[in-house]
Amino acid sequence: MRVIVFGASGMVGHGALHACLLDDSVTEVLAVVRTPLSVQHPRLRQIVHTDFTDYTAVQDQLTGFDACFYCLGVSAVGREEAEYTRITYDYALAAARALLAAGPAPTFVYVSGEGTDPTGKSRQMWARVKGRTENDLRALPMTAYMFRPGFIQPVDGAVSRTPLYRTMYRATAALHPLLKRLFPRHITTTAAVGRAMLAVARPGSNAPAVVRNPDINRLAAGTD
Repeated sequence: MRVIVFGASGMVGHGALHACLLDDSVTEVLAVVRTPLSVQHPRLRQIVHTDFTDYTAVQDQLTGFDACFYCLGVSAVGREEAEYTRITYDYALAAARALLAAGPAPTFVYVSGEGTDPTGKSRQMWARVKGRTENDLRALPMTAYMFRPGFIQPVDGAVSRTPLYRTMYRATAALHPLLKRLFPRHITTTAAVGRAMLAVARPGSNAPAVVRNPDINRLAAGTD
């Protein structure tokens, strides 16, 4: 399997990349990044690209992939809707359309979030924008899965780029085993998200199009 990862420098993207590099069935990983990753691996290749709305310059390097794990995203905290929409909606649709143009389209896995609202009626701006992004990705002629994780505990060196989240994750790290037992439907890890992405990308997957936390944990455990 050949996999392309967007957002590999982020917390969830780190989990996706780590899962790919641990899995021998993944023969190549292409990370599309703004700045080079410090990670080096014989099966990892990187494209440094700065304009996430236009992939014309690298179009010929996006062909032949079986799966795309789209993990690029930002927190909505402190951002106006226009900026958040550009990063969340415009970037994701541009990536998906570039992969379609390169053809044949890979399985597209988009990291959304628990609480995403595809109806557009939510009072929360981020939920509406994520919902619109999900809707328009699913309308494209490609197999697409919308991952809606709840609380994700970073593991295996994954670190959030949002200071507030980093503080929260550090504060709850010791409690993670207890929280997972108490709230199994709402807790997962970056490693589990990565393994679940690989599971839905494999031929014959019967995962739902919208993959929530219980699905993520089930898929990661190999009980699909």
